[in-house]
Amino acid sequence: MAESRPLRLIAEDADDLTVISASLQDSVTKAENLKFEARRRRFTIELNRFRWEESIGKKKSEPKTRIRSLLAIDGVLSVKTRGITKSDPDMVYSLLSATFTPDAEAPGGVVTLMFAGDGELALEVEALDVTMLDSDYEWTTRHTPSHERRKR
Repeated sequence: MAESRPLRLIAEDADDLTVISASLQDSVTKAENLKFEARRRRFTIELNRFRWEESIGKKKSEPKTRIRSLLAIDGVLSVKTRGITKSDPDMVYSLLSATFTPDAEAPGGVVTLMFAGDGELALEVEALDVTMLDSDYEWTTRHTPSHERRKR
């Protein structure tokens, strides 16, 4: 089996962001890892990303991996949150999707990050400029994220 390499992805349009969104699905983070630098107009999130690209074709019993990743969004004018708070430092947020809704006047718009449990971040941007970078820090996990309803 070939050795995997960390992902390095850039999004400059909505289709590019769809690829990043798929790569980040089920990544987990805590509120302390959400950072908005207003002067630099940059919003970053440190995430523990499930490596979906590595799990394809693996048996359920085979170990999967997570990797530490950084999502950076540049040109951020404002950030709005719903259902996300720093008051509970142990709360874990699971990222479901990242989408871009353009303004009537290009190239600006809103990047929306949806989290499980109705958490949401809406970032108004002057243009879509998103980067996702994996680190070299990865570890094995026995748990594959699942979106099935739990049975009672």
